[in-house]
Amino acid sequence: MDRRELRGALSAAGVADGYYRIEGVHEPAPTPTDFLFLRRAADGEWETGAYERGRYEVIARHPDEAVACAHLFQLLVP
Repeated sequence: MDRRELRGALSAAGVADGYYRIEGVHEPAPTPTDFLFLRRAADGEWETGAYERGRYEVIARHPDEAVACAHLFQLLVP
């Protein structure tokens, strides 16, 4: 699954838009006060994590987009 497919899967699962941010695909505005995120790191790997109180905290780093997407889906849809 890539980022666009992840967005569709989360929407289909009924996950509210303000619960997550997917870099380049789903960036809610205004920015929620806290959310889970998926983004590409400067070194080319992918990161999933949480944004709370103005800080990004990386939960995990992933070698490719598909693994990162699966992780974010798992975090949001138990």
